[in-house]
Amino acid sequence: MPTTTADDTGRTTEVRDAPSAATSLVVCSLEEWGTVRRRLRILVDELVARDPSLEVLYVAPAVDVPFELSKGRTDALRRPRTEQVHPRIHVLRPRKWLPRSLGPAADRSLGRQVSSAAAALGLVDPLVWVNDASYARWALGTSWPTLYDVTDDWLLAPLAPRQEARLRADDDLLLAHSGAVVVCSPDLARTRGRHRTVDLIPNGVDVTLFRTPQPRPDDLPPSPVAVYVGTLHEERLDVDLLAALAAARPDLSVALVGPDSLGPEASARLAALDTVHLLGPRPYDRVPAYLQHADVVVIPHLVNPFTESLDPIKAYECLAAGRPTVATPVAGFRELGPPVVVADADRFVDAVSDALAADPAGDPPPEVASWGERADALAAVMRRVRAGGGAS
Repeated sequence: MPTTTADDTGRTTEVRDAPSAATSLVVCSLEEWGTVRRRLRILVDELVARDPSLEVLYVAPAVDVPFELSKGRTDALRRPRTEQVHPRIHVLRPRKWLPRSLGPAADRSLGRQVSSAAAALGLVDPLVWVNDASYARWALGTSWPTLYDVTDDWLLAPLAPRQEARLRADDDLLLAHSGAVVVCSPDLARTRGRHRTVDLIPNGVDVTLFRTPQPRPDDLPPSPVAVYVGTLHEERLDVDLLAALAAARPDLSVALVGPDSLGPEASARLAALDTVHLLGPRPYDRVPAYLQHADVVVIPHLVNPFTESLDPIKAYECLAAGRPTVATPVAGFRELGPPVVVADADRFVDAVSDALAADPAGDPPPEVASWGERADALAAVMRRVRAGGGAS
């Protein structure tokens, strides 16, 4: 017979009988579940496709209720708290009622919501895959095996002192007590592997998707056009370099495809450039069309400690699409050969011009690692953690 459980708000939920699945997974993610597919979302899809017994609770970033109300926004509050997005994948969007600055009560509340949702789905002894380090104390306080997956070194981003201290404490806890630590870049392997063994599992690409021809997107400006695909973030995107490119090549349209996470000043500066087009996010299965129809793909990234910690997914996508690409010398691109050209900021505009003038015919696209290969490697680490093997 089903029973009921209550979360910290008093809401009751019917608990299903335990599923027959041999494995279950709780993913505490820094990434929203949506049409923009990033590393964790892609790997979850791959793992579920490979294991017909796997049940997943995907914990998306919490909805900050007081903040949303203060801004007069109610759309996020109207979204379901728990949503089934696949027969074996449920997405939880916890409600955050208190600021973390008030102490650990906010984290405890979020943890209780995750525990309640896992119980409601009948997940038995799930493995906890932690990408959002704020769930450190909750995850390690359960009796469940835990894997820590570090995809960005936010300790290198500008944070308020209290935020940095809290993140560092959570990171230290997970490094010390998780059954395994997975990182996506060599730099993260260096920093997180100082005192324990870590598993390096880089990013990948859906090779078939990015190499299957697609029609030209209706909103892509006419040729010549340079395309950038990715989240617009001030720790990554060199706005000055984009402005210099627009000034030097007024004949070239620049299409920026991805969510805009820039501050108001940087967003306004780009929007004021006549040849720069902020197209916004696009569904993952439409991204290849923008790359395939670019005259040149541009990666105008800042070179700093934060970008050094990354393994950019777009590097794999550029290789798979096979279009001429010009990138600043950031991690993930420096080691690549054709069709990628690496140029310092002071040579970037000239390198873009050279790429536009070059004969587009060239070598066939190189071999590139698939997300399936990465999912197989991650599944092996998860089996080891479940078996209590810890670090290899």
